[in-house]
Amino acid sequence: MPKSPHGTSKNAKPKPGFRGRVWIDGPEGTFIGYGRVVLLERIIEHGSITKAAKSMEMSYRRAWDLVDSMNRQAKRPFVELSTGGKCGGGAMVTEDGKKAIKVFWTFHKDLLAFLMREEKKLKL
Repeated sequence: MPKSPHGTSKNAKPKPGFRGRVWIDGPEGTFIGYGRVVLLERIIEHGSITKAAKSMEMSYRRAWDLVDSMNRQAKRPFVELSTGGKCGGGAMVTEDGKKAIKVFWTFHKDLLAFLMREEKKLKL
């Protein structure tokens, strides 16, 4: 059964406690968030937006829209595309994209640690 970001099965009742999400807004709304970072990681893994989207059970159109949104809002693109050729096109996450992944996971880890500390104060 697929796991949620909180480590529970999608159909299981979550255990009592604090939950939170972190994302970074840009001029167009969400710039970086959990799903976008996972998409970037899958692009690194698969070398393709199409394959990354399939691995997440996401439509190519949705994945492309997310990549396009991040690229437009970033100072420099997070994903570079190559077209055609003998083996077809592909996608590569840039160094700026890889840095964004690291920054996001640092924020995410810090948020989870904060929530755990606060939850302990309430003794849930």
